[in-house]
Amino acid sequence: MLKKILLGIVLLLLFVPVYAFKIEPNLAIVHRLHLGDQSKPEELKVVQLSDIQVSESYATNRLDKVIRKVNKENPDIIVFTGDLFDNYSQYNHEQEIINKLSEMKATIGKYAVWGNHDYGGGASRVYEQVMNAANFEVLKNAGETISLANGKQVFIGGLDDSLLGNPSIDEALAYRQGYDYSIMLTHEPDVADGFIGTNTQLILAGHSHGGQVRLPFVEVKNVLAEKYVRGLYELSDHTQLYVNTGLGTTKIHARMGVPPEISVFQLHF
Repeated sequence: MLKKILLGIVLLLLFVPVYAFKIEPNLAIVHRLHLGDQSKPEELKVVQLSDIQVSESYATNRLDKVIRKVNKENPDIIVFTGDLFDNYSQYNHEQEIINKLSEMKATIGKYAVWGNHDYGGGASRVYEQVMNAANFEVLKNAGETISLANGKQVFIGGLDDSLLGNPSIDEALAYRQGYDYSIMLTHEPDVADGFIGTNTQLILAGHSHGGQVRLPFVEVKNVLAEKYVRGLYELSDHTQLYVNTGLGTTKIHARMGVPPEISVFQLHF
């Protein structure tokens, strides 16, 4: 009996690294959420991606699965909440990235914000051009109002990166006029508290990787992603914040208990 237990422990110890480095990082789990007043009809479908962090460990062809899943959702809007690159100086492949991101289709538009890795390794010289070439509008303390077919107005805004950029909530909200629903994008989730009291309905963030590796009694947290780490939160004024756990990895190219995520929001308002 003891031999069987020891054998089981050995096999488990061998399996965990294989799963963490080879299996879970290659997943792409779709999480769907209905938000807003669900007594009202669905007005908008938004798909969120974050932290792709292309690298030798997350080559551009890994996006093929993500593209298929995103397009299957037939989203109205696709948003990307930063960190396209992991280390641009070591792995860039700009045209391949443009080609892949261009395959993602949205009926209304595609929007992005800067992440801290998009400023490092020389990435700041090309990030906005790459995203624009793939038909993403990069919102840097800016926003725009979208008119839906039924006449309702949706504001979508975005902050500059809060670690290496110059974020300004006031600048971003200055673009906001009349609206029925307001969505704000930020890379780092812990800055979301700055939107409390601004009549913002939804904040979308990334950066945390959800901890990337979750073990019993151990949770890795990132700067400006210590309070809000993964999933859905309701702030003190009922503003909702969602922290996407990202697609790629950084530093240690493993995931354990935090699979790569595609978030789908079906908004009612």
